[in-house]
Amino acid sequence: MLHTIIASILIVLLGWGTASWLTYDFQVWTDEGARRLEVALQPVNAPPVLIEGPDLAVTELSALLQQKNKVTIVDFFYTRCQTVCLSLGSIFQQMQAALLNDESNDEHTGNIRLLSISFDREHDDLPALKTYADNLSARPELWRFARVLQAEQEQVLLQQLGVVVIPDGRGDYEHNAALLVFDGAGRIVRIFDIEEYQLALDYARYLARKQIQEASL
Repeated sequence: MLHTIIASILIVLLGWGTASWLTYDFQVWTDEGARRLEVALQPVNAPPVLIEGPDLAVTELSALLQQKNKVTIVDFFYTRCQTVCLSLGSIFQQMQAALLNDESNDEHTGNIRLLSISFDREHDDLPALKTYADNLSARPELWRFARVLQAEQEQVLLQQLGVVVIPDGRGDYEHNAALLVFDGAGRIVRIFDIEEYQLALDYARYLARKQIQEASL
């Protein structure tokens, strides 16, 4: 009986220790949570993949994001999506409106930009992206749309940023949705759920002010 109790205690302790190690001392319970924690602890550089858009000449994504004192909020979508991408579009519309209002009151928020990147190269050509942007009343000086030029580079980008895209066999995709915040060094520094868009925007405001203050020292 005593041996059984001791063995049970050891199993519980072993399980507790394993769970603690796998979840960063119980801070996360999912791969997505682990990804977000890792990004917060160790920012990830955007790869130098080539992108283009209706209001964006061919350029490296990393160069676009590496702008002094700038902060960019990025999402991934495809124009034919009728589910979560519609929510992302609505959220970015709200953030655009908030930023336009902010610019008249806080010069730092003029350093925040929005970027929507399509992962459906086959269908989302420049005219399709232009139509989509126009339907959302996107203002290109604040909110731009883009796609990756090469399929191989697209996969590199998705993998490096932890964006999961799975064809559903019917021409559409299953994909995770999040708001990725990049600093002026072109590094992803935070990831927020789409429901946390206000938190993401507030963090971008804070980061923009912080970068400007640090640059002035």
